[in-house]
Order: sequence, then structure tokens, then C-alpha cells
Amino acid sequence: MTENFRPAETEPSVETLLTHAGRRPEDHFGFVNTPVFRGSTVLFKTLADLEAQTQHYLYGRAGNPTTDGVETIVSELEGAYRTKLVPSGLAAITIALMSCLETGDEVLISDSAYEPGRKFADGFLERMGIGVRYYDPRSGAGLAALMGPRTKAVLAESPGSLTFEVQDIPALAAAAHAGGARLIVDNSWASPLYHRPLALGADIVVHAGTKMFVGHSDAFAGTISTTEAAWADVERIRTLLGFFTSGDEAFLVARGLRTLAIRMKEHQERALHIASWLERQDEVSAVLHPALPSHPDHELWKRDFTGSGSLFGFVLKPARREAVAAFVDHMQLLSMGFSWGGYESLCLPVNISRARTVEPWTREGNLFRLHVGFEGLEDLKADLAAALERYARAR
Repeated sequence: MTENFRPAETEPSVETLLTHAGRRPEDHFGFVNTPVFRGSTVLFKTLADLEAQTQHYLYGRAGNPTTDGVETIVSELEGAYRTKLVPSGLAAITIALMSCLETGDEVLISDSAYEPGRKFADGFLERMGIGVRYYDPRSGAGLAALMGPRTKAVLAESPGSLTFEVQDIPALAAAAHAGGARLIVDNSWASPLYHRPLALGADIVVHAGTKMFVGHSDAFAGTISTTEAAWADVERIRTLLGFFTSGDEAFLVARGLRTLAIRMKEHQERALHIASWLERQDEVSAVLHPALPSHPDHELWKRDFTGSGSLFGFVLKPARREAVAAFVDHMQLLSMGFSWGGYESLCLPVNISRARTVEPWTREGNLFRLHVGFEGLEDLKADLAAALERYARAR
């Protein structure tokens, strides 16, 4: 078994890759899973070895066999030159941005981007003398008009994890590259199983591995996958900042990745089932799921994606805060939580006003974000139906 598994001169299926890539049982006494490597100090046998520094591992902060295995799998999935595992999705975003930017530069960020990433840009990059502007996530080729001589990075998230606009990645890549900037894409929603931004022109892809990669709500992780041209800058910034993921966390990411294909298939089917059901409910004024024909970006989604994720939004008819509380406070199965991607279903009320600056959210009603886990679908619908009844009564 090799880390870059290639059966019989053919490209392996995603399922085979996830099962076999990134592990070498022959190096670990035949154990199927790469063990958890915990360690800081790596020993050198001779002075010549110390001076040459050519052995595979020099110091624990740079990686170990457990982290290497995860990075191998994700690189294969994304079609990347290299991947680095870091402690969180936010760490992946910050490293990716800083690898492209210096004092005096500027970044353009999708107005639908992950809120902690926005806070990093507004609260840190601007303090470092880096300009931050936001763009309409549906700009597409129109991004070219926003590019300036200082613009060195564009950060996209497709779809946005609160309002679910799908972005035209090839058009954004063309505009960014024409202006001398790199395109960074957050691909957490679809995972590389259903969307491959590097193949569409992106330079760097980041993941909140905490979500779909881990899949069990019990570990933090982020990944950064790059083209060959972008790799050296990403690895330089990661090294300077000292970001490192422990062997314990890496083991949990590897465990989750082995079942990613099966979980994504189930998440997709279940989420679409619930989304379609919600579209037929009287209290629901809109469902925000790119794979539904009713979504305004559905054709773009069909062009660039091969599947969909577990997460989508829906809007209930206008009502006071008491109705929102009645909806969420007494649910039996669905819980409120800021993450997603685990086996448990989540439903979160969203205050979108503080997360948008370019295109104000004008849709009337209360916005919710729903992650569909692995509970029985009829049980989830019963929980939602009861919540909708409470909402209607309180409205």
C-alpha cells in the first residue's frame, strides 16, 4: 500500500482513494490506521545528518506521519500540488490571506464570506495596513471592475454558508489573475467530492475541516491546498506563524475522511429531501438551497458542482422575536449550534444584518440555517412541523 494509491493504471474512484490513500500499514507493523504520532523532538544520528537536514522529519512542528496522511488525502481530492493541515478553518483562511498580502496591498472578500474571516480582515489586516473591500457574491466577471493596482488577493466562498449564493469561480479567477491577484476559495460546503475550485482556476482552496472532513463534531481542523505556484508562500507563512495540528487531531480528521463519500451522499440526499419538504410548508417563504431549481444560482451550481452539501437556509414569514424563540426553543431533535457537518442535525436563527455590507439583506422574514444529519427523516420533519405550528401561533 502506498500513500499515492493508483490501482492498475487507472484513476481510482473517490471511494477507493478515501479508503486507501495516505496510509502505509507496512511502516507501522501492519496496523491499518496510521498511529497517533505525538512528539516535538526528532533525533539525528550523526553531525552530518544534523548539518544536512535532509531526513524526512526535522522537528515535530513541521509535521509527522499522522498529519502527512491527512494532507496526502486532501491533496488527492482537491487535485492540489500540496496541502497543509492547520488547527482550524479560520487558521486556514488567515494563513491563505497572509500568504498573498503585504502592507500596502488590498484584498477583495465576498460579502457572503464566513463571519470569522471577515472579522480577521477587518480587525487584523486593516491594522497591518492592508486594505479590505467586499464585493457582491454574484459579481462574477464584474469583479474585474473592482480590481485595483493594490489588489493581491480575492477570497470567495461558494456557496456562502449563510445566504448560499453560488459564485462564478472561473470568472472570478480570470478577473483576479488579470489584475495580478490570487483567488482563494472556501470549499467547505461541497467538499472536493462535489466541487474542485483549483480545476476552475483558483490558486488556493481552504476548508474548515472541522465540519465535513471530521464529521463527528469532536475535533478542530483546517486545510490549505494550493497550486505549485502558490505553495511556497503558504508554507512560508505557516512556518513563520507556527501553526501546527497535533497528531491526536490529525487522527480524528483521517478517521472522518475514510467515510466522507458515504456521509456526503447521505447528507446530500437528506438535505434535499428536507429542503423540498420545507418549500411546501405554508410558513416558509423561501428555501435557499443551490441544488433546488428554485434557487437563483441553480444553473451555475449545475455547471460547476457535481453534488450538494448538508447545509442550506430557509426564510419564515415575518414575525416577532417571540415567534423565533417558539420555533427553536422546544425542538426535540434539532439543536442550535454554530458549526455543522456532524451526524447531528442543527437549526440556527441567523441575524444576517451584521454580516453584509455591500448588498444589504432585503428579504423579509426570519432567516434560519439548517444542517441535516442522520436522524430519521420522518422524525426530523415531525420536529420541524411542530416548530412551524408554534411559529404560526406566536406570529
